[in-house]
Amino acid sequence: MDRKRLVVVGNGMAGVRTLEELLALAPDRYDIRVFGAEPRVNYNRIMLSPVLAGEKSFADIVLNDADWYEANGIDLRSGVRIVRLDRDARQVITADGGRVDYDVLLLATGSRPVMLPVPGAGLPGVVSFRDADDVAAMILAATPGSRGVVIGGGLLGLEAANGLKARGMAVTVVHLMDTLMERQLDGVAGTLLKEALEARGIGFHMQAATEAILGQDRVEAVLLRDGTRIPADLVVMAAGIRPDITLAADAALPCGRGVRVDDWMRTGDPSIFAVGECVEHRGLCHGLVAPLFDMAKVCAATLAGRDVPGYAGTAQATRLKVTGIDLFSAGEFAGGEGTDDIVYRDVGAGIYKRLVVRDGTLAGAVLFGETGDGAWYFDRIRSGADITSLRDRLIFGATAAAAPPGGGAAIAGMPDDAQICGCNGVSKGAIVAAIREKRLTSVDEVRLHTKASASCGQCAGLVRDLLAATVGTDAVVEASTALCSCTAHSHDHVREAIVRQGLKSIPEVMRALDWSTGEGCAKCRPALNYYLLCAWPGDYADHQPSRFVNERLHANIQRDGTYSVVPRLWGGLTNARELRAIANVVDRFHIPAVKVTGGQRIDLLGVHKEDLPAVWSDLNAAGLVSGHAYAKGLRTVKTCVGKEWCRFGTQDSTRLGVALERMTWGCSTPHKVKMAVSGCPRNCAEAAIKDFAVVCVDAGYDLVVGGNGGTELRAADPLCRVTTEAEVLEYCGAFLQIYREEARYLERTAAWVARVGIETVRQRVVADGEGRRAAHSRFLHSQTFCQDDPWADRVSRGVDAPEFSILREVVR
Repeated sequence: MDRKRLVVVGNGMAGVRTLEELLALAPDRYDIRVFGAEPRVNYNRIMLSPVLAGEKSFADIVLNDADWYEANGIDLRSGVRIVRLDRDARQVITADGGRVDYDVLLLATGSRPVMLPVPGAGLPGVVSFRDADDVAAMILAATPGSRGVVIGGGLLGLEAANGLKARGMAVTVVHLMDTLMERQLDGVAGTLLKEALEARGIGFHMQAATEAILGQDRVEAVLLRDGTRIPADLVVMAAGIRPDITLAADAALPCGRGVRVDDWMRTGDPSIFAVGECVEHRGLCHGLVAPLFDMAKVCAATLAGRDVPGYAGTAQATRLKVTGIDLFSAGEFAGGEGTDDIVYRDVGAGIYKRLVVRDGTLAGAVLFGETGDGAWYFDRIRSGADITSLRDRLIFGATAAAAPPGGGAAIAGMPDDAQICGCNGVSKGAIVAAIREKRLTSVDEVRLHTKASASCGQCAGLVRDLLAATVGTDAVVEASTALCSCTAHSHDHVREAIVRQGLKSIPEVMRALDWSTGEGCAKCRPALNYYLLCAWPGDYADHQPSRFVNERLHANIQRDGTYSVVPRLWGGLTNARELRAIANVVDRFHIPAVKVTGGQRIDLLGVHKEDLPAVWSDLNAAGLVSGHAYAKGLRTVKTCVGKEWCRFGTQDSTRLGVALERMTWGCSTPHKVKMAVSGCPRNCAEAAIKDFAVVCVDAGYDLVVGGNGGTELRAADPLCRVTTEAEVLEYCGAFLQIYREEARYLERTAAWVARVGIETVRQRVVADGEGRRAAHSRFLHSQTFCQDDPWADRVSRGVDAPEFSILREVVR
């Protein structure tokens, strides 16, 4: 049977969750193509708050990496925006005019942030808080001493304020109402929350309306309606969201506030379904993740041809993702006519609990300061169970309500259909079944097999309690520091064993350390390959199949399946001969785009896979070698022109940058390495966000290490000042070698320096002169085995090399 063509517009949590459910039910029913406006894989949007606060990295919140899409045969078109639907032709139209056919279309377009229509709302420095790009912009702006204003005191606004404060920014929240999070909290809980956030240094203007945002070239202040002027370097609009119905409305699908769907997520067109925040179901739109996942389950079953009960709505609970503040709200928390309140408050302990009872059932709950029984209360709200016999002790939680004493008491009294993970809709019964059937013994294993605690993570304690209640406390394996699921050994233990036991191949390591799988996995094989390369330079042969695809092909794959080629320009220098060669290659191979990169290189974009060896050959002929833009190794050494040309230059920064690049190119490191040399403290080469960098001064060279300019912005730490170029090279080689030998695979220098401490690095590189010289010597020794151009090597093997034995694919 021919597969139907399923097109998904939206690569967010609701759309991809639908695909996960669909693949579990009918993996061969559809050819699937996913369009995502963001240029990245699917990630956990509700965990952007911990990323902003510096508690997690973006990598920590990725839900489905590129390998998942490939393994499931899904054609992901990230960074491609759909601008129109042609329902008659059953096609979606991309921003560049491309047309893609569908048999079934799933709209998962999410929502858009509400941007207040006030003067100045379009100024630079005014952002929303909806995606990873917003977070990156906020992190860049949140330098110590800077000032931020968050407009909106709801859930997202408060999480944004807390994250910016954690980054060192002075933060003020402007809120229109008299209670924070008034849609989830009563007045008492709102007041307690405000006091807790004020204790962290966050300021508030309550019952305040924004009149205008002030500034010339960028934001400078927020003007309130009462005339108050609040200085601001950043303004975050967190005033709510609206379903993104643009595509649906333009295609004349029935819409209200959202895209109208029936109980099986069908729109007014039988070939078009919709899920998530863009949807209006029975007159309601939802912004929390639990109902989105419930919709996804029903939609997937319908797409799989299953006859299932329709979606009837989801009881919702709210938790604030602010570390150190415990807050839970569910159901009819505000009470009202026909309800009774049960209230407990311990002022000294900062605990407040309010339960709302209606007709002998629990209708709502607000918990502040002590939220461990939140899931237990939420289950009673959802089930509508009679609580009359428990009423006198209900406020004291599950243990007092006659659940068995001891660990996991809140879990033991729950029925099997009680929801443990509200984010992912995982019940107690599903978790227990997985634990027993698959013999799970750790929270990580439960998370892997059930997705319980995989989103906001706040139910992890309940998952552990349930695990302990099922297998026994002594059998629970605590959080693993293992390299991967194939082994119980940590990165550090594996590295030490490789050297101590003289292990010199991947199979040897796996046998000696009792790997649970014969071939390893995509996580451990690249790590082992790197550790062996680092430990045994000259003895261990790089195992290319254990590298990531970009490293195997010495080029970066692009979203359309073509590749980018970046030749190395030493220190950013080039000449007419090299530029002519690049231009000739562009013409000969019809390369569609040429881009100057932020690292002072030239990127040739859109090279077809089978053309790579010929492109490299032509570039080699002009003396150009690989720029390693794909590598876990040195990428670039960015330089300014220095004293040779610049009137502010204090040293010859370009010459020094070239010398550094000549010394370090081709090296293998745990992660990519970027360096820079600035000719004066004006820092045109952006030394402060590089892994190793030099700032030239009249008295010599200031060295800094551990900087990062990505989503987790980190200013480099000062290492020391030296007086000669030779010392710069020695300190650089020593620093890189110690990083190579002691960091964990895929750990950037920023994370490694933060983990071990800059004082440790200074002791090893600066204070211990003998150790520094020895490390530098080891680095130079290892370089003798790796400074061969991989392009020239691949050219010598010709196009018959396995990687290039494919015909050119037609990009539709």
